[in-house]
Amino acid sequence: MGNVLKMLQPSSLWKYFDEISSIPHTSHNLSAITEYIISFANSRNLEYKKDTIGNIVVRKKAAQGMENRKCVILQAHMDMVGQKNENVSHDFKKDSIKLKIENGYVTADGTTLGADNGIGLAAILALLDSPDIPHPDIEALFTVDEETGMYGVTYMDRTMLNGKIMINTDSEEVDKIFVGCAGGIDFKAHFAYDSGEVVAPASDMQILKIELKGLNGGHSGVDIHLGRANANLLMFRFLKFMTEGYDARLCSVCGGDARNAIPREAIAYIAVNRMDTEAVVAEAEQYQTLYRNEYSGIEDGICLNATVVENSMPMLSFSLQKRLVNAVVATPDGVERMMPGMTGIVETSSCLSIVESKEGDISVQILVRSVSASRKYNRISVLGSLYSLADAEVEIFGDYPGWMLSQSSPLLKIAKECYSKRFGNEPETKIMHAGLECGIFSSVYPGVDIISIGPDLSFPHSPDERVDIASVEKFWAFLCDILAGIPDKA
Repeated sequence: MGNVLKMLQPSSLWKYFDEISSIPHTSHNLSAITEYIISFANSRNLEYKKDTIGNIVVRKKAAQGMENRKCVILQAHMDMVGQKNENVSHDFKKDSIKLKIENGYVTADGTTLGADNGIGLAAILALLDSPDIPHPDIEALFTVDEETGMYGVTYMDRTMLNGKIMINTDSEEVDKIFVGCAGGIDFKAHFAYDSGEVVAPASDMQILKIELKGLNGGHSGVDIHLGRANANLLMFRFLKFMTEGYDARLCSVCGGDARNAIPREAIAYIAVNRMDTEAVVAEAEQYQTLYRNEYSGIEDGICLNATVVENSMPMLSFSLQKRLVNAVVATPDGVERMMPGMTGIVETSSCLSIVESKEGDISVQILVRSVSASRKYNRISVLGSLYSLADAEVEIFGDYPGWMLSQSSPLLKIAKECYSKRFGNEPETKIMHAGLECGIFSSVYPGVDIISIGPDLSFPHSPDERVDIASVEKFWAFLCDILAGIPDKA
């Protein structure tokens, strides 16, 4: 283990988290972490199976005296979200995460940490490696590409598992047992164009780079209620002002790079009359002040600036520009509704996560989440209507269900009793406004009893991601207690 984490407890969990952090494992880049887990299983003579899309199940026989207990599935996803600050040089395809400790938290140096779901993954490996922790038969399920649409659990080999009890390790509050989660669906609008819809700027026009950065970002589910700014929406708000107030012409625009993260940065290139250059630079400064005032106490680091670019570049046609800008500005974003009768729980939300410019196409991607299937599809209908009016081609994909556990769940009863016995108070049960693999898993394996637990994790999917060190030890003890409390087979 590296020097940074070597004094932390439980040492075995942190050892494996340190090793995981040294292996690049963003979504769709999982060959190295897959080889690591298979090597882990082989070196310990543990049976494993890998399906055709990359999911892995590692089996460990019950500890002595627990052979008659029910089998438990322990589940974590192998992939992490790769986000970094603009001034950080990091290649998520080959570089290790640089870990550090600050004020009782483990965090990373300018990048996402990968504690989502790396801590859960490390905990399961530590359990598989332990010679003395009491446990029943374990089926450790490690899934691929959760962060890009629940791909692994959606298409996993249905014959891989036998257990009827599952503990998911992907939740983010140690004092809560998660018994439900939002479903989700992806929406993408394409503004396709051909060479006839781009024009060269006139000789009296100047190209400017408009850059928006310094936003907090975060997870577009669990952080959506915090009122953080969306870089794409702030950028298009400024672009609308530019196109209407200065007859600016849009050349290209992009913002955000993860479907499930609140975008932190956006960049656009516009063409303006050369005589308006100084005025536009000043307008960017004024909008920066405006945004900081509007998000005071939430987004104090917003930076919006306009800089001159000497190279020329083609402009979008006026018609295409107008359709795109107006549609994005009108896009509903953030919390739509809170859960009726449940304080502080988001029911339905959406996040305009990615705007991407490619030759011949500008795309806008939105992730909709809801505990209610009907509200989820209604928000998709609203978005479809809006972008159809803008003459965009609409694509809908990645639909996955929510999950609601019965309060009479035997596993929930065991978990509550274990928590109360160890910590002296009742745990809270909660619904997460984010997609957990539990939702898809419960629809595929309807007879499996599922809960989700995890340590205190803050700001996932952003470079500010951090995990509370004390909560990891608490999570570990809680997980071990639940395993020890699993009842006998019927």
